[in-house]
Amino acid sequence: MDNTILISILSMAGLGLFFAVVLAIVNQKLKIKEDPLVEKLEGVLPRLNCGACGFANCHIYAEKLAKKEVSPNQCRAGGEEVTNKISEILGVSAERPEKKAGIVHCGADASKRKKKAVYTGIKTCIAAHATSGGEIFCEYGCLGYGDCMRACPFGGIEIVNGLAKINPDICTACGKCATACPRGLITVEKITSKDFIYVACSNLDKGADTRKVCPVGCIACGICQKLTEGIFHVEGNLSRVDYEKLTGLSNTDEVVKKCPTKCIVHI
Repeated sequence: MDNTILISILSMAGLGLFFAVVLAIVNQKLKIKEDPLVEKLEGVLPRLNCGACGFANCHIYAEKLAKKEVSPNQCRAGGEEVTNKISEILGVSAERPEKKAGIVHCGADASKRKKKAVYTGIKTCIAAHATSGGEIFCEYGCLGYGDCMRACPFGGIEIVNGLAKINPDICTACGKCATACPRGLITVEKITSKDFIYVACSNLDKGADTRKVCPVGCIACGICQKLTEGIFHVEGNLSRVDYEKLTGLSNTDEVVKKCPTKCIVHI
């Protein structure tokens, strides 16, 4: 009886060892060798897998770089330092990365919002938006519960008096905040100059109706359109911007000053 047990144990151990050896051999045969250039490039990337480069993760971006299918300046999280390192590895000239940042198309903080009720539900924007818009009358405004702030992997957003504020110096334009906002208030734009201005409003109601719910909402008066020769233009009761043409605008301060509701602001 004892011999039978011993033989069984030794047989199982032998089989285990046999299959382990087979698996090790197969693993070595089928193993895909990583391109050392890809490993080197991935080593200088921040490995945050934020997606700001346009790819799902840093490894895929490194593979594209190794094949020279993409530009070295697409890693927004790493900025100029990483761009220089990638360019040095690839032996190409470094190109300064374009500056992009998220902007919040709402300027009404808690002191300016008109409230219709006291919201006692789950303190997230997506929950408040799904519950008749939470406590504010404006159906387009920032809810202020910080879904965008929690989505930002770089700590570039804070909620100030109930309004999301994006720090353009920290923002890498990954777009996670834009995806997180249930009201679509955040867009990622190319910051062309220090005089960059935009419309901090998303209200599509007529001017009179906007006035009823928000003192700093766009009333589609058209003054900005006249001052900028169409770079700002009113469409669907809301002023919009052709950001590609904004670089050549020389009177940004005047546009900001003459907006009657002060919804046009500097970044």
